[in-house]
Amino acid sequence: MVLKYAGIAIEIIEISLKDKPAEMLKASPKGTVPVLVIIEGGNTTVIDESLQIMAWGLANNDPDNWLTSDAKNLVTQHFISENDTTFKQSLDRYKYAIRFPEKSPSAHRGNCEVFLIKLENLLSHNNFLSGESIGLTDIAIFPFVRQFAGVDEAWFENLPYPKLRAWLKANLESKLFLSVMKKT
Repeated sequence: MVLKYAGIAIEIIEISLKDKPAEMLKASPKGTVPVLVIIEGGNTTVIDESLQIMAWGLANNDPDNWLTSDAKNLVTQHFISENDTTFKQSLDRYKYAIRFPEKSPSAHRGNCEVFLIKLENLLSHNNFLSGESIGLTDIAIFPFVRQFAGVDEAWFENLPYPKLRAWLKANLESKLFLSVMKKT
């Protein structure tokens, strides 16, 4: 989404993680997505971390100063960090609970909720995680909350987090998201 926002033309190649193409593994042997391969003037650069891809895109074009606005805010930096570590780990255990039988799926889900409560509290003061307008923090965290909500949509819809649900809905219905998620 950040690359679209930054106006950077890219070729998106959908990857099945069960059948990773050799070309992808050659570019990024760790075998995770996303992978951005930049070819400029005969030089190739590979970026295979989401936040680094976002930072690269915003360094090229950041019309609303997302990078500088969110980078100055220690609260948003903390939320991105917690999302990328604790929440993502709990989310993976919740989504793939059968692989992590040491706890029940509801226990893994409960671990996720610790972070969701923090997001709900932040959103009770602002329309977006970044403040009164969408920013880098929203774009960095949104896909993971979307994944969480998708595990059990009916359950998610009944959570006592109205601000979080409204934020998720606003992101899902945004022109930016819809322009990126066009079906081919």
